[in-house]
Amino acid sequence: MRRSKGFKSGTRYKLKKDIRAKGKRPIAKMLAQFEEGTKVHIVIDPSVQKGMPFPRFHGKTGTVVEKRGRSYLVEVSENDAKKTVICAPAHLSPQESKQ
Repeated sequence: MRRSKGFKSGTRYKLKKDIRAKGKRPIAKMLAQFEEGTKVHIVIDPSVQKGMPFPRFHGKTGTVVEKRGRSYLVEVSENDAKKTVICAPAHLSPQESKQ
């Protein structure tokens, strides 16, 4: 039988939650609002399948370009290319500004 090459293949440890972080996420995380131009970190929550970005972008930092439906378009630089990732707010966290 051939090896499956699905969307989440090869992410056994990448998409695993810490033992104390298991369970439902706070509702505020799901309803978070981001303005255009905000810097955000893409941290995939494996318990939320809707709006999940491709696992290659887990841990990357990008800029919110626009809101599309309930999700956001995030521009991420990868090597020399700029990529646009569609991401639900459950998988985004704001970057703290150092002042």
